[in-house]
Amino acid sequence: MGTRRLGFALVAALVISLGITSVFYARITRTQASARAKTKRIVAAAVALQPGTPISAENLTEIDWPVNVPLEGLIEKKEEVTGHVLMYAVAVQQPVLRRDLASSASLGLSAKIPDGMRATAVKTNEVTNIAGFIFPGSHVDVLVTLKPENIASTETRTVLQNVLVLSTGTKMDPDPNGKPENVNVVTLLVTPEQSEKLALAQNQGTIHFVLRNGGDSASPDVRPVDIAELAGIAKKQLEPVVKHVKQVAAVVKLPEVYTVETVVNGKITVTKFPAKPE
Repeated sequence: MGTRRLGFALVAALVISLGITSVFYARITRTQASARAKTKRIVAAAVALQPGTPISAENLTEIDWPVNVPLEGLIEKKEEVTGHVLMYAVAVQQPVLRRDLASSASLGLSAKIPDGMRATAVKTNEVTNIAGFIFPGSHVDVLVTLKPENIASTETRTVLQNVLVLSTGTKMDPDPNGKPENVNVVTLLVTPEQSEKLALAQNQGTIHFVLRNGGDSASPDVRPVDIAELAGIAKKQLEPVVKHVKQVAAVVKLPEVYTVETVVNGKITVTKFPAKPE
């Protein structure tokens, strides 16, 4: 009997321990599930996508995206992306955003032009192209050397600053190995007002490109430089013009008659004298 009772007690203890363990395991599982961030399926790139070409369904995939991490422009259906052209490159497993997509009517270079902007081409050579080290995606300043009509000396001035290079020659993407290439034409992304300035600068003078650091977006106020300053000749300071004001004395009109009042013993006597004796 003692052995049976001991065996029964052991079985009962095992059942109770299993029950308690199951209850704790269920609670922990529910706690972890509630703490786990909720996700939703969004469209992402299955391969590295390059701008300027239509996107096929085979190049797209779906990934889980945390709901508590908002990102403007997320797309949940592949049908909304297929056939569109990218304006910017998208890496593998990165979400495709609505701002990355060009309008359905845009192809090639036009797909990389945002609304309100323009693409304008500029002739270059080996020097102005910085020996071929200007690539699509680079940022440059545009300088022009000209001789203004109202200035006797030739001068160089900065026309545009921090301008994005859309393409070099016919290439819209940089060489993956960074290999330089001399081209005859560089296409820049500019505003309509900047395109007018650039067209006038090309017509009136010689264009030069100045390559920028990709992280430098400053636009300092740069004054023009002429030949005299380049040669170290001090500019003649303009003497201030001093205007001499002619002082005119005010004309005082004399009265025609002087009046004199005399008071004697409380009696007032008024006597008038002419200003000019006759």
